[in-house]
Amino acid sequence: MSVPAAVPTTVAANGWAFTGFECGPPDGRTVLLLHGFPQTAASWAPVAARLAEVGLRAVALDQRGYSPDARPLDVADYALVHLVADAVGMIEALGGSVDLVGHDWGGVVGWQVAARHPGLVRTWTAVSTPNPLALNDVLATDEQQRARFSYIRDFRQPGRAEAALLADDAAALRAFYGSAVAPERIDADTAFFAQPGVLTAALNWYRAMSLHDTDGLARVNVATSYVWGSADMAFGRAAAERSAAYVDAPYSFVALESAGHWLPDEAADTLAEEIAHRVLPE
Repeated sequence: MSVPAAVPTTVAANGWAFTGFECGPPDGRTVLLLHGFPQTAASWAPVAARLAEVGLRAVALDQRGYSPDARPLDVADYALVHLVADAVGMIEALGGSVDLVGHDWGGVVGWQVAARHPGLVRTWTAVSTPNPLALNDVLATDEQQRARFSYIRDFRQPGRAEAALLADDAAALRAFYGSAVAPERIDADTAFFAQPGVLTAALNWYRAMSLHDTDGLARVNVATSYVWGSADMAFGRAAAERSAAYVDAPYSFVALESAGHWLPDEAADTLAEEIAHRVLPE
């Protein structure tokens, strides 16, 4: 089967324009891929190509703060409610129902969309990020998980965080990726975040976080797969395993032993297989 090449795309949603790419047959079942930090839609390229090979239409978009025409200045504009509204708008613009996939911050948004807007989500695949209610449970008692999040305090310091991450050719930002991400991908990402205003916009996701983000959040009633690496630097096993308690639908938890946080990069084949297994009928 000939697979259409990836092409740039722009989606108008929630009053903004979100740029990215899509690949696969235009009439294929749509899979929306949401990226995390410090990455962009481009992080999904290897996974998207594999999804296209099995007949799926994979769409990856740069989210709020990452797309140049969706980059407000106020921290309050990066509150989770707005990020979720963006994703809802993307889904509606793409036809009103998608198979949703999210990694890292994209996973935070995706869990919210799946729980609050189940009619828009055919299936949900979380990558690395546990269910937010499960994470809350674990954070209440698990000092190790709280320690994993110590970097968030630094990210919430305006100006100081940007300076520290971009100093010395973005040495601290480069270190964040470890060895799992290809050097050329790291070069592209760090060059992107070095552009004026971009890193601040991305860090505003952290600065707008609130203890009320999970208020009223329901259990998920969408068929769900959760793919997690046992060596994830941000999310420990306790929250990963507890996520099942908050899904009232067919659920699969896939633990990739020795894999880390950057699964779209280091485990693209396996991740694409798990997404396709969830999305495609038997």
